[in-house]
Amino acid sequence: MRRISRRTIGLLNLAWRILLVIPSVLTIQSAPAEDAGAEIRLVVRDDDMGSSHTANVACIQAFKEGIMRTVEVMVPAPWFNEAVKMLNETPGLDVGVHLTLTSEWELMKWGPVTQAPSLVDRQGHFLPTTSQRTGFPPNTGFLQSPFKLEEVEAELRAQIELAKEWIPNVSHLSSHMGTPTADPALRSLTQKLSQEYQLPLELPEAKPAGGFGGSDTTPGQKEAAMISILENLQPGLWLFIDHPGLDTPEMRSIGHIGYWNVAADRDGVTRAFTSPKVREVIEKRGIRLMSYGDVIRDRN
Repeated sequence: MRRISRRTIGLLNLAWRILLVIPSVLTIQSAPAEDAGAEIRLVVRDDDMGSSHTANVACIQAFKEGIMRTVEVMVPAPWFNEAVKMLNETPGLDVGVHLTLTSEWELMKWGPVTQAPSLVDRQGHFLPTTSQRTGFPPNTGFLQSPFKLEEVEAELRAQIELAKEWIPNVSHLSSHMGTPTADPALRSLTQKLSQEYQLPLELPEAKPAGGFGGSDTTPGQKEAAMISILENLQPGLWLFIDHPGLDTPEMRSIGHIGYWNVAADRDGVTRAFTSPKVREVIEKRGIRLMSYGDVIRDRN
């Protein structure tokens, strides 16, 4: 039998080592593509622009100085005209039509932009709650009222068309207090309008990121809660919704049964959304801030 030389054995060992290394090299090279699909995407949405002057100011501040990328505007609300002006002066801010059928505050009210007698109380205002709440006056729940679906449709159409006419960057529809989608007939109607006007309804593919933990939390607690949420987000698309405001005399007059600390609560929301510490975590983790419009464009 012919002997194998030491030189041949050495070459065979070298070849074997190379074959063992090749799969590892290929794995390392493929890692970036895998990481690219593991992006953390976050949509921060502000609701109720148009409801008050303070809310308008806070929403714009949360966009210009903070992490908010989408704002929901209420067409029937009393400060809608100012909201229109501010939004036209703020290019790049993504806007949703916050379809509105309720007027929740005790001392500040609004009603429909159409003639809709089945949707209002004796003063011509929307009812304050989606469904009758314990502790509220009787006959204040929308779902228990004798609303007419044809009047709901005319009202929601008018809100959409006014918003599209006057506001740039309208990309979608949303539901104030959940009322326009609160039962199967209402949801079917709202989905029909969404398709007709080519404005998607909400972001069903986004997962809720969490919240601040109650209206009685301090600004510092809200900031800490936001940081904790951001530090624990996993890859995927996430949605964080709240209502920015400022602690002003106007907002201190806004409230309803069980919720009269609106100004302090919503001032804390604005502080958390504009916090440098919050921005640091977003940058450190490589979180991609997105708007509804961004997600819709990526979807298509």
